[in-house]
Amino acid sequence: MIRTDALADLPVRTAVPALRRALDERGTAVLCAPPGTGKTTLVPLALAGLTGQGPPRKVVVAEPRRIAARAAARRMAWLLGERPGGRVGFTVRGERVAGPDIVVEVVTTGVLLQRLQRDQELSGTDVVILDECHERHLDADTAAAFLLDVRETLRPDLRLVAASATTDAEGWARLLGGAPVVEATGISHPVEVVWAPPTAPVRPPHGMRVDPALLTHVASVVRRALAERDGDVLCFLPGVGEIAQVAGRLTGTGAEVLQVHGRAPAAVQDAVLAGDSGAGRRVVLATSVAESSLTVPGVRVVVDSGLAREPRTDHARGLSALTTVRASQATGRQRAGRAGREAPGAVYRCWTEAEDGRLPRFPAPEIRVADLAAFALRAACWGDPGAVHLALLDPPPAGAMGAAREVLRAVGAVDADGRATGRGTRMSRLGVHPRLARALVDGAREVGVRRAAEVVALLSEEPPRQYGDDLAAALRTARRGGDGYAVRWRQEVRRLSSSLGDRDAGDGPAAGSAGGGSAGGRSAGGATPVTDDATAGLVAALAFPERVARGRGGEAFLMASGTGAELRDGSGLRGSPWLAVAVADRPTHAASARVRLAAVIDEDTAVLAAGHLRFRGEEVRWSDGDIVARVVDRLGAVELAVRPLKQPAPELVRTALLEGLRREGTGLLRWTRDSEQLRARLAFLHRVLGAPWPEVSDEALLARAGEWLEPELSRARRRADLGRIDAGQALRRLLPWATGEASRLDELAPERIEVPSGSRIRVEYDGEQPVLAVKLQELFGLAETPSVAGVPVLVHLLSPAGRPAAVTADLASFWREGYRAVRTELRGRYPRHPWPEDPTTVAATRFTSARLKREQRP
Repeated sequence: MIRTDALADLPVRTAVPALRRALDERGTAVLCAPPGTGKTTLVPLALAGLTGQGPPRKVVVAEPRRIAARAAARRMAWLLGERPGGRVGFTVRGERVAGPDIVVEVVTTGVLLQRLQRDQELSGTDVVILDECHERHLDADTAAAFLLDVRETLRPDLRLVAASATTDAEGWARLLGGAPVVEATGISHPVEVVWAPPTAPVRPPHGMRVDPALLTHVASVVRRALAERDGDVLCFLPGVGEIAQVAGRLTGTGAEVLQVHGRAPAAVQDAVLAGDSGAGRRVVLATSVAESSLTVPGVRVVVDSGLAREPRTDHARGLSALTTVRASQATGRQRAGRAGREAPGAVYRCWTEAEDGRLPRFPAPEIRVADLAAFALRAACWGDPGAVHLALLDPPPAGAMGAAREVLRAVGAVDADGRATGRGTRMSRLGVHPRLARALVDGAREVGVRRAAEVVALLSEEPPRQYGDDLAAALRTARRGGDGYAVRWRQEVRRLSSSLGDRDAGDGPAAGSAGGGSAGGRSAGGATPVTDDATAGLVAALAFPERVARGRGGEAFLMASGTGAELRDGSGLRGSPWLAVAVADRPTHAASARVRLAAVIDEDTAVLAAGHLRFRGEEVRWSDGDIVARVVDRLGAVELAVRPLKQPAPELVRTALLEGLRREGTGLLRWTRDSEQLRARLAFLHRVLGAPWPEVSDEALLARAGEWLEPELSRARRRADLGRIDAGQALRRLLPWATGEASRLDELAPERIEVPSGSRIRVEYDGEQPVLAVKLQELFGLAETPSVAGVPVLVHLLSPAGRPAAVTADLASFWREGYRAVRTELRGRYPRHPWPEDPTTVAATRFTSARLKREQRP
């Protein structure tokens, strides 16, 4: 029986007629409705015709999280007086509750993407609602782009709603082709903001680490909220580990402490969403899953740690992981709103009001920061390898897409042009990351479908920390475990095994895979049963070939990617010759990655999995300041065997020498004072006159090394040979000989200028203006400042002892206005030298007054 009273209490009901009109007229709409208004529960029922109005339609609701999908389906079924699986059901990865009469189905965005790639028309579906669009999850953005493409090319009748509590309504309206924006007003209860920052400094988060001092403070704020306020407390924390730590600090509060996250057992999730159990007050410790889509009954207080987890990818090192960040202002508002869903409430924020103004306004769209390999494969399978024609609010970063395509080519999912192969298409339908799909497909041939699926299931959802860092041991723990993780793991194993079956799931092994193994858990030869350790190691290595790592002794390893890796203290993996690193993160400013999950392998397994990274041949490179020539066999950065190369190919040596010059600069050559002066003169002429005078910066010289360093460069064999190349002699090869301008070098930028005394004084060209440093008496009688290439020189006038006395670029002005003061200051100090009152009327001299008189005698 339909609960009409409960439906009538949902404020979004007033917006349903406008939403229906928008869909009838345009086929798309943006629905903005505050939390608690019923947008996730009433709107799908109304659009499906289950509330007594409108024609019957099949409605699919896409939620970003499994917990939200289950909860929304249960709530809608309750409103209809039914149980999930009748007219309302849900499908999440590894679980489907849906019968033949289903009208409204709630799915995760990942499941929706899988369906779109199997059936682009979404046959039988009339309306798709993309819920919580403001969270900007990559799967949701991708699903929206695919659905818009479907509407434009295949199903103009397919209706599409982008729904959110707080979103960029104008941006989504533009994306949906000018879709109408329908707004619903909710019952807004006031929420008091209480600023509750730590009293002592705490370290900022980095990687997955959160300062324990902050968690202790959050627990104390929860205790304070329980003492100062009525109602249940909802506390937001970044992850499962932090939830467990805060829960341990809340013993003795008298309140029931519940932990809500994506890994929580369904019974716990149901208990939280059911509301008051009669056991007294509740403290709900939750990750971001409780920010939206879910109403937690009884909550009057929110305690916000101010932290969140976002994906980050280090493309250069092949490391992807969640990282702890400061939550955005929008996230803070969303969390605070949970306190005012049912009545006036309060939010305790564990930071200062001043800090709040410096927080980012919105969370970063996942497409900007995440690993894009899965997205790139979906786009390739969709027929748009570059994702250039997809309607996306934010385009994928070019660098991240390039890295993703490299991964896909390595696992055989796309061809050289980025188009999906048949193998890639089948991999995309397995519902796991392309790396794990490769491990499942190729691993099944080596160890069997079931065993490969067991390890891939472990890698698709990282096991709890108490399972340890040994992947094989974690596999054994999951098999015998009865916890929530083990239950989900077994479901995923069944799903993966069923998805792959016993058929060949590819076009042949990807690069580096031997292929040809059996499906029964035996070695490639078929004689010896494969152990858990061998299985875990092989599958992990197939998934992450650039992370196969060779031991350096003790806890230190070097991965094929070139990144160092270290085990935690006391790890049972210590001392292993080789590891396949499945999970690792690299803390800020750390030189090495920290291994969180790995399996022991041997060299043969490393080579099997990472064969596409293997290089065998001559290697001549610049290392540690000189040429190193070797015959090397290496797996990425890991050297398997090395021996000296006595006669390296000259072209390889030349390339390595050029690399040395690029790294260390042209200072490797022999620069005399004359050659440095020549370079400065050429730089001056290039700056003042331009072409044909050459640019002689390090970058420009290295770009033209083949012109001015030959033939000496091709004859060089080591660093010392570079040091014998006369840079000045070589530079002259760059002069504009062909035009005849080279002959004017001494005219335009003379090395020396003759002054009135007869001395030839060197001109320094190192600065912005040429400098002529000359004793003052040697310029007597010179009225105009000398110039080079039309540029007046900057005259440094020196005392008889060669010390600076004055600087001028206008000699005539100096004689009129500056000379008198210099004469007054220096005449007493240097009485033996001439100091005429009018220096423009006397002859210049290099000598003292006495010597000048002697030389003037007949």
